[in-house]
Amino acid sequence: MIKLLKNISLKEWLLAFVSFILIFAQVWLELKMPDYMSEITILVQTEGSKMEDILTNGAYMLLCTLGSLVSAVITGYIIANIASSFSMKTRKLLFQKVENLATWDIKQFQTSSLITRTTNDITQVEMFLGMGLQLLIKAPITAIWAITKILNKNVEWSIITIIAIVILLSVIGILTHIVIPRFKIVQKLVDRLNNVTRENLTGIRVVRTFNAEEYQNEKFESANEALTNQQMFNQKAFAVMSPVMYLVMYFLTLAIYFVGAYLIKDAGLSSKLTLFGDMIVFSSYSMQVIMSFLMLAMIFMILPRAQVSAKRINEVLDTQVSIVDGSITSSDTKGVIEFKNVSFKYPDAEEYLLRNISFKANMGETVAFIGSTGSGKSTLINLVPRFYDVTDGEILIDGINVKDYTQDCLHEKIGYVPQKAVMFDGTVSFNVSFGKSKKKITDKKIKEAINVAQATSFVEKMDDGYSSHIAQGGTNISGGQKQRLAIARAIARDPEIYIFDDSFSALDYKTDSVLRRELKKYTGSATCLIVATRIGTIMNADRIVVLEKGECVGIGTHKELLKKCKVYKQIALSQLSKEELENA
Repeated sequence: MIKLLKNISLKEWLLAFVSFILIFAQVWLELKMPDYMSEITILVQTEGSKMEDILTNGAYMLLCTLGSLVSAVITGYIIANIASSFSMKTRKLLFQKVENLATWDIKQFQTSSLITRTTNDITQVEMFLGMGLQLLIKAPITAIWAITKILNKNVEWSIITIIAIVILLSVIGILTHIVIPRFKIVQKLVDRLNNVTRENLTGIRVVRTFNAEEYQNEKFESANEALTNQQMFNQKAFAVMSPVMYLVMYFLTLAIYFVGAYLIKDAGLSSKLTLFGDMIVFSSYSMQVIMSFLMLAMIFMILPRAQVSAKRINEVLDTQVSIVDGSITSSDTKGVIEFKNVSFKYPDAEEYLLRNISFKANMGETVAFIGSTGSGKSTLINLVPRFYDVTDGEILIDGINVKDYTQDCLHEKIGYVPQKAVMFDGTVSFNVSFGKSKKKITDKKIKEAINVAQATSFVEKMDDGYSSHIAQGGTNISGGQKQRLAIARAIARDPEIYIFDDSFSALDYKTDSVLRRELKKYTGSATCLIVATRIGTIMNADRIVVLEKGECVGIGTHKELLKKCKVYKQIALSQLSKEELENA
């Protein structure tokens, strides 16, 4: 929690100090009122007292009440602003941190957990700052100040008050010890519930097609029930605190008056009135003490969960970014890629996924990658934009190690089309011109890119053409349409290097063929890396790299590989006949 509070600015700390002064004034005004009440009590019972004196003391009490109210309102406003500002800045920091994390770093946290940490966990900390901070300052000041005012009044009343305080502290301590560990469980259960909900919404078509609604309902119900039961336990545990507090408070009042009655009965005539006034004052101050412990009880209901949430937020903020920027921001050569003895394994894995891969793609060349499922094709090309860093060897772009480039510079060189096309909530034009580019992407450029990607026909048929709305994830268009728009997005950037990660799989053969032909004309001197599962997509590549179990088992043209690479020939014959291959 303390680490997170470093995000509060100097100005906000000054405002917090002003709040502290206002709370101090508020407590002083509240604790001043019993003195005036005692004075009024004595005046009422003293013969010859003037009404003017009673009204004057009453007016002072009203002024104290008004001052306390104004102080509380201003304090609440200031602290609410501090809490909201803190929440906004922390949420921004957390989002930016996730944006900078490498693919592997993000995998350490579930997506649902990152969403919970960015929303629910920050809300818990904000709630503590907004409510708990006032109570955390006010409760100790009230308790200590009130106790100092009553300790010298009467020994018997002091002993009774001390016993009440010990009982309250014991109850708070026991409940806190029981509940705090369970708040960690609550946040994990919230993650789990979010994960189940997200999974169900993402795969809703599959769920319905396979009649799995009942199974998903049971899964959700299990997660929901576990969270509810844990929350119920926590709430029930804390629910004990309130009645115990009020019970102690009422018994304390009763005990003070009970003891006071005996003291007044046995006192001399001159002391009775003083004792009665002291009893009223003591009773008021003892209530202030108990109320301060009630405020502490509220803090102990908010603080444990806020601490757990703060720890979860810090876990993300403290995660070391594994992909570190280099310093190079430009290069003279354009579009040359070289893999030198590249090997790769995931950080927590023992076995290498890729072993000793070497090849070179010169400017304007098309290098394709093919292999069986799990051979490492996608992993290989994902090393180029540094979604992961190589374990051994090096990857050079334009003669410079990719690790030496700044990520902005590296990514400006690349037009990347992922295996699963990603669409963002916005228009067609917005999706095609998405991101930062060296050159401004004009409307003309957008239309050109869409035309090359063979998407013009369906885009212009949409209700608003290039301004038509695309839903998040592209749920309102087909898979092939998403792929073509994703390809158009890469084309619109005019990059040096194109990376297509099995980006033509959702296209029919005719569209695939026309698109690649137009792409070759349009891209000109750009270098292309293509991962494909269809032989027809890569037959005309300048070089084909064949992968098998993470190793390179063949490099060459289509015809060369048919003669010398058994793996490639098997893949080719599984898709095309001998006649088709010979005539290709």
